[in-house]
Amino acid sequence: MTTSVSGERKNLEVLTALDVAKTQLYHFTAIVIAGMGFFTDAYDLFCISLVAKLLGRIYYYEGNPTRPGSLPPNVSAAVNGVAFCGTLSGQLFFGWLGDKMGRKRVYGLTLLLMVICSIASGLSFGHTAKGTIITLCFFRFWLGFGIGGDYPLSATIMSEYANKKTRGTFIAAVFAMQGFGILAGGVVAIIVSAGFKSKYPAPSYISNPVGSTVPQADYIWRIVLMVGAVPAALTYYWRMKMPETARYTALVEMNAQRAAADMSKVLKMEIREEQDKVEKITKSQGNTFGLFSKEFARRHGLHLVGTSTTWFLLDIAFYSQNLFQKDIFSAIGWIPKAGTMNAIEEVYKIARAQTLIALCGTVPGYWFTVALIDVIGRFTIQLMGFFFMTVFMLALAIPYHHWTQPAHRIGFVVMYGLTFFFANFGPNSTTFIVPAEIFPARLRSTCHGISAAAGKAGAIIGAFGFLYAAQNKDKSKTDPGYPAGIGVRNSLFVLAVCNTLGFFLTLLVPESKGKSLEELSGETQDGQLAEERQVASYAV
Repeated sequence: MTTSVSGERKNLEVLTALDVAKTQLYHFTAIVIAGMGFFTDAYDLFCISLVAKLLGRIYYYEGNPTRPGSLPPNVSAAVNGVAFCGTLSGQLFFGWLGDKMGRKRVYGLTLLLMVICSIASGLSFGHTAKGTIITLCFFRFWLGFGIGGDYPLSATIMSEYANKKTRGTFIAAVFAMQGFGILAGGVVAIIVSAGFKSKYPAPSYISNPVGSTVPQADYIWRIVLMVGAVPAALTYYWRMKMPETARYTALVEMNAQRAAADMSKVLKMEIREEQDKVEKITKSQGNTFGLFSKEFARRHGLHLVGTSTTWFLLDIAFYSQNLFQKDIFSAIGWIPKAGTMNAIEEVYKIARAQTLIALCGTVPGYWFTVALIDVIGRFTIQLMGFFFMTVFMLALAIPYHHWTQPAHRIGFVVMYGLTFFFANFGPNSTTFIVPAEIFPARLRSTCHGISAAAGKAGAIIGAFGFLYAAQNKDKSKTDPGYPAGIGVRNSLFVLAVCNTLGFFLTLLVPESKGKSLEELSGETQDGQLAEERQVASYAV
């Protein structure tokens, strides 16, 4: 005789309940809790660019009557890039740990590390300039390590809590807090520098090289760095109150009872325990392969290549632009020459310029993604973003001399802002979202960590490479200690090429809009097929 399995060919009740749940308070709670981590991540990573020139004036003054002190090339590269090295390490380590120990257990640890190291960065000590900078770099590495863990854990937790209809919107909303973090960094720097400027007026560098940097300026960068601890500390308690995700509890720990109990409280409804079904799904042959197996390579190898390479290429462009806006704005004359300002005024002008770009280009781009990602899909947004980033970078690079003329500088800023808009209404958001959706639960955090680490490898190349590449071709016009580079114009061409490659590699990444996580990863299908084969063996 034959037995029908059509009634059994469905997902676990607890996961189906999450997939079809209406948007409710716990969704917004999860967005805020995870999002404040990303707010802090962005603040901590990008605030260093606001105070890097101040560090040069304070600790590397050389007595040049026309040019203020500046960070030597190796020191500047370390200060700007060391947090990315820590982030890359943290993404790999905490991504793996999130799959081994659970998302919740590891989640609070990353936040605690960020709080401690944000404060410690501002308290960096040393009797010499070298000692202070080494201490700063040490703490910023471990700050980056904590930030790195936030990437795979926040993305995975939000994807596993969300319903399938608006999952993209929820994950994008978490990531969009990065825009507010960048904006907050600029606002804090403006407020702090404006207060110090009013309290401690100083002459320009040209007028009085020594007097242009008042001793109290040393507090500015410390305050700016330490403020990053505040939002992280405020959300620590709520992170610890979140239950483990049902997908981890059921599909990795194989504990149907706890998964059902936790989600019954969250969804405020009765959910059945289905331990037998959990065991059939998790123990089926198709759900036991590891990351380095042929089966993973066959099913998800190209997906991992796609998510990793696109994130890598995107971050080369995105982070080189963000970290070195001050250099680009100085090159086109939008920020006055350093010699015409005192140290505090320079911080104020740099922060004002970067805040304007964040407000007009960066933040709106994120929220366009939030609004439209579940309408037009991840694939389309990523292709469109890479395409327009290429277009606007070429539009800046080809007539670069035109944009450097005083009459056209506003046009340059508008075009430059549009590249940020389409980075965020584009691959900067989607490269974060998709890896949290398309891999199996037991490997989801690890694969997201690998993809994110590839991105940070790109950020390191952007941070270190652009620092040298953007230098003037004429050695006499470079920053002190730097060799001649290829110039800002040619650097923009290189970034345009990166974006073009990202466009084509996006073709390796599947569309995940409107599908359940188990449908995308094939986890429950494997369990159903195994059950079907078992039933068929009795149909003789």
